[in-house]
Amino acid sequence: MSQPYFHEENSTGINNHESDIESTGGLKDRKYVQNEATYIDTDSHISDEIEETKLSWFHTIFLNSGVAETKGIEPILEEEQTDDSLVTAALMWFSANMVLPAYAIGGLGPLVFNLSFGSCVLVIFFFSILGLLPVAFFSLFGVQLGLRQMTLSRYLIGNITARIFATINTVACIGWGIVNTVASSQLLNMINQNGNNCPLWAGCIIVIGATLLITFFGINIIHSYNRYSWIPTFTMFLVILARLKISGNFSNGDWGSGPTTAGTVLSFGSTVFGFASGWTTYASDYTVYMPRSTNRAKIFFSLIAGLSFPLFFCMILGAASARGAMNDPVWHDYYNANGMGGLTYAILVPKSLHGFGEFCCVILALSTIANNVPNMYTVAMSVQSIWEPFAKVPRIVWTIAGNGIALGISIPACYYFATFMQYFMDSISYYLAIYISMSLTEHFVFRKSFSAYHVEDWNRWDKLPIGIAGTSAFIVGLFGVALGMDQTYWDGQIGRLIGDFGGDIGFEMGASWSFIVYILVRPLEIKYFGR
Repeated sequence: MSQPYFHEENSTGINNHESDIESTGGLKDRKYVQNEATYIDTDSHISDEIEETKLSWFHTIFLNSGVAETKGIEPILEEEQTDDSLVTAALMWFSANMVLPAYAIGGLGPLVFNLSFGSCVLVIFFFSILGLLPVAFFSLFGVQLGLRQMTLSRYLIGNITARIFATINTVACIGWGIVNTVASSQLLNMINQNGNNCPLWAGCIIVIGATLLITFFGINIIHSYNRYSWIPTFTMFLVILARLKISGNFSNGDWGSGPTTAGTVLSFGSTVFGFASGWTTYASDYTVYMPRSTNRAKIFFSLIAGLSFPLFFCMILGAASARGAMNDPVWHDYYNANGMGGLTYAILVPKSLHGFGEFCCVILALSTIANNVPNMYTVAMSVQSIWEPFAKVPRIVWTIAGNGIALGISIPACYYFATFMQYFMDSISYYLAIYISMSLTEHFVFRKSFSAYHVEDWNRWDKLPIGIAGTSAFIVGLFGVALGMDQTYWDGQIGRLIGDFGGDIGFEMGASWSFIVYILVRPLEIKYFGR
């Protein structure tokens, strides 16, 4: 069935509404070949709309010097797509997941949900796969279309809905940066307890300062950093593995069965899924500079490899360390006092490696920089996607502002409301399932191929889907989440019925309810509005 919002082609295969683009200030003097998803430039001039996304003096200084990336949310042109390294693409997410936060997620299985090590491994494997597949898939859109993820979302979930999600994504980027920074600062604060240890506020400055330094210069420096940052972190995790083996504290624990175990498996799985899928709303931001001729299968499976190994390794090691804490009262006391950072310190420092163990803790604390970098790069793209005037402010300015806000909140959070921030971010992560559900439905049911995305419409209110279906599905999906979630601060009416302690099925219900509404409302939106 033909879709009325797809533009017909003339006999030459050139999109026949390019004259509309010229008359409305779109990508002026540029033609778009629909069946190849490539640009044919007929003029070297860039449109006024794109030029206005930069402050002229700011843009001139950095463009001429080559110091930093100046591109914002406007489409990346084919001649700008020169980074053909699959290794670079894979290591971007390899380093971002080979970090202390991933290790901490794994520790929740035994210590919070009372699961055996074997159960944790199975949950980590299956729910991680479920979460990382959308990240790898949406990365292909960056290559084929040259669109940032929040800009791409205007096609996937509608223009208005995409701006709602861009706002949520902005909060998520900064929020996770705060949570990661607080955790790192707490671990740094534990080091050298008998001397001059690092104050919590100083730890925040160190982590945020390093994050700003990397994200300030843009995608090339980010890729260069993430190409190597995993190496020292991976080495330190191997040290933890060795010390865990030597300690003799590890045990598998009872497997468990019945509704209560099922509930805890679902709750832990929800947490794992939220972490693994967390990069979905960032995905295409980091592949837009890859050539469109690059083999899609190679990109997809390279990213699967880059995502899966660190997720499996770090989370499983975290679960094993947590099982050790359940057999060692000293380790458990450290965990109760300072979370997984405290457990890490207990394994590496007292009655263990002492000074070298503290050095390992420093490296692991700083590993969160690799996790913060995508947050603080994408926050600029998210803000620019909310409202056109925001897009006129250079990416660098928003990057600085995002890091500044994260620093301003993380310092008091260390002292007063770290737990609240963790709860808040756990709640906000449910939106990922709704986003994935709607986006995959739009692509596979209504568009079906990359040729159905007209890149020149990226900022056209009169051409993009309005977002009636997306907004409706989002609202209904939130009700599904509220009914299905099972958290310390909220027991949903359905989630609380699973076992003795409840089970978190918030993301499953949010995804399924939003899918049902979207697939029912979207055809009506197309019928009555033609897009």
